[in-house]
Amino acid sequence: MIELSPSDLHILLVEPSSTQRKVIAKELSLEGITNIDFADTIIACLEQIKQSTPDLVISALHLADGSALQLLEDIKNHTTLAGLPFMLISSETRKEQLEQFKQSGVIAILPKPFTRENLGRAINATLDVLSPQELELDFYDVHDIRVLVVDDSRLARNHIRRVLTNLGVQHFVEAEDGQEAIDILQSQMFDLLVTDFNMPQINGKELTEYIRNSSEHSHLPVLMVTSEANDTHLSNIAQSGVNAMCDKPFEPHTVKQLLYQLLDQG
Repeated sequence: MIELSPSDLHILLVEPSSTQRKVIAKELSLEGITNIDFADTIIACLEQIKQSTPDLVISALHLADGSALQLLEDIKNHTTLAGLPFMLISSETRKEQLEQFKQSGVIAILPKPFTRENLGRAINATLDVLSPQELELDFYDVHDIRVLVVDDSRLARNHIRRVLTNLGVQHFVEAEDGQEAIDILQSQMFDLLVTDFNMPQINGKELTEYIRNSSEHSHLPVLMVTSEANDTHLSNIAQSGVNAMCDKPFEPHTVKQLLYQLLDQG
C-alpha cells in the first residue's frame, strides 16, 4: 500500500465559529494539510460527506443542530461511513462527557487549546489507520495471532479490530464483557487478550485476575484499554496482572509498540 503523508489528507472540519475554523485550519496547514472543507452544522457536514467523503472528520463538541456525539453516531450507523476516522476538539474536561466518545472509537480527542504535538499525534494516528503497515515479529507470524477482544461497546470493539487488522492480525473472537470472555476461554486458546476495564458483570481487572489464576491461560498476554486517568486506580489495575495498558482512544502507534513488547519478548 502507498504510504500517505499529511499533505495527502482531505479533512472535513465541522466548527460553528469562523474564528476557530481559521485557527484550526492554520494549525492543520502547519502540518502540511491544505485540502480542508468546512461545515458548521451536522446537516451541512453530512451533505458535504455525500458530495465528497473526507479522510478525517474533525468536529467541535457543540453544534447549532446538536452535538458531535450525534454526528458521530450518524456516521458510525451509516454502512459505508462506519470506518471514517473522527476527531473531537473540545474544551470539555468532564470525564462523563468525554467517556462516550472514548467508547465509540474516535481517532483522537484534542483539548482546546491544543498543542502542535497533540495535533501531530492525532494526524499520525489517522495516517496509521488509512495506510496500515503490518507488524513484523520475530517469534510470531502476525497472520496467525489469535486475539480475544473484550469490550461492552460494539463501536470500541470495531475500532480495536480495525487497528489490529491494519497491523496484520486476522483471527479475532469478540466478547461483550468479562463473563462472556471467561465462557469463551473455557474452550478456546488465544495469543493475546485486549480488554476494556469498565464492563458490566465482570470488569477487565477481574477478568485479568481470572486469567492469572487459570492453569491453562495464566501466561496469556493481556493488554488493558482504559479511559481511567486516576494514578491510584491505574496502579490497582496494574496489580491485577495486566501486561500493558493503553488509553482510549486506541492509538495505532502506541498499540504497535505495546504488541512488540508483549509478543516479541524472548
